[in-house]
Amino acid sequence: MKPADLVLTPTGLRFHGRRFPCVIGRGGLTKRKREGDGATPVGTHRIVGMLYRPDRMARPTEWAVPIGPPDLWSDDVKDPDYNLMVRAPHAYGHERLRRADPLYDLVILTDWNWPYAVPGRGSAIFLHQWRRLGYPTEGCVAFRRDHLLWIARHIGYQTRLIIPPL
Repeated sequence: MKPADLVLTPTGLRFHGRRFPCVIGRGGLTKRKREGDGATPVGTHRIVGMLYRPDRMARPTEWAVPIGPPDLWSDDVKDPDYNLMVRAPHAYGHERLRRADPLYDLVILTDWNWPYAVPGRGSAIFLHQWRRLGYPTEGCVAFRRDHLLWIARHIGYQTRLIIPPL
């Protein structure tokens, strides 16, 4: 049986008959995502992985991969590894996956501009923990921690994140 899809609606994210409050990018929704625009891309995105902080939580699923101190995500369009997970030291622009705050304690990866990234089309779209309701992301979709954990335990590799033009 194919897992249910995650569907963004004007009132939150719908999944398995539940609705979860969420926040999207500060740039709103877009059909033409660009690096640094802060927008969340419209479309159908497959779930392709999950990362977690083993020092802050138990493994949420058997296929979740632990995040270590040297783990980074390349967001530099000049980097041959643009929009891929890389390790420190890394000479190009990047984002630390192991952050001091809890935003990336659990990260669900989508296939946005991955695995063969087009430079400038925008780096990763993650599902991750929010700062608070109403505080936008840089383009990702973010949730309350307990909701994100529930979602993580109920998704699979065939789950899709559907973001319609609302």
